[in-house]
Amino acid sequence: MTRQRARLVPRASGRVLELGVGMGLNLTFYDPAKVSSVSGVDPAAELRDLAEAAPRPEGLAVEILPGVAEDLPFAASSFDSVVCTFTLCSVHAPDRSLAEAMRVLKPGGRLFYCEHGLAPQPDVARWQRRIEPVWKRLAGGCHLTRPILPLLERAGFSTSGAECGFLPNVPRFAGWNVLGEAGKG
Repeated sequence: MTRQRARLVPRASGRVLELGVGMGLNLTFYDPAKVSSVSGVDPAAELRDLAEAAPRPEGLAVEILPGVAEDLPFAASSFDSVVCTFTLCSVHAPDRSLAEAMRVLKPGGRLFYCEHGLAPQPDVARWQRRIEPVWKRLAGGCHLTRPILPLLERAGFSTSGAECGFLPNVPRFAGWNVLGEAGKG
């Protein structure tokens, strides 16, 4: 997962919003020469505290705020980039979260995403559906069966060029990964 973050996050530029900043694992990968600021939201106070202390490049302006992806505390057209990594699995309403991401993006803005979700292989998807009820309780509300690309497309994002496949060294039931950048459709 670190390798995926390292491939994706440096693409962000301008004023950046990070949905579900969590422990701040992405902060180290932002390029301060391209990013003017990063605003990260997360509902969990303990995770925000970890994000505040997370390593980051010198000179990167970071603001960590309480909030949920479904109801962002920002004006419309506020951000050049939105970064969403391993977050859509645990938000309460992914459609609403993506609508909010679309709302806060400036015209021409980009959503950078790296998510795990429903695998296209029927045998893996069956296991994901079987495991998910227990998995959600063990993994902080993480859903294994969310169809990432259809969610993005329903929100109005274009998803051409998405990279999809199983992450190496991750159990297949949790390893289907979708990575890419999406513009307003």
